[in-house]
Amino acid sequence: MKTAPLSAAVLVSGLLLLAACAHQPARSLPPGAGSRPRDTRPARENLPAPPPAHTGIAACDAYLSTYIACHRAAGVFPPDQLETRYAMMRNSLLHDARDPDIRPQLANRCESLASNLRAALHGKSCDAAAEQDDSH
Repeated sequence: MKTAPLSAAVLVSGLLLLAACAHQPARSLPPGAGSRPRDTRPARENLPAPPPAHTGIAACDAYLSTYIACHRAAGVFPPDQLETRYAMMRNSLLHDARDPDIRPQLANRCESLASNLRAALHGKSCDAAAEQDDSH
């Protein structure tokens, strides 16, 4: 294979170039050149603002406040998916609550979601899963 002599030649050329540059005197930069003013603001100021804590729509905030416990009690989703699904639902509702075209419809949407969840509970309490966890 002829790649070994070529690779060796490239390596030797690179080393010779580095050696030639090492003997050059260091150039100094004029004062202020190459430096930028240091950003002294805390890093948090560069992050996007966190989403609001609530949608401002009572039915949606009530639904979100019981989402994890009620879905756990209803067994709608596998337990390892609850946090992810809650985050997705919360982000969706928070986003839609900021949209003036969608916001007026959100109360009905959240009431429907809550109604569907109550039906999936088949009369069980949302605290049923917590009570089972405490009994073990």
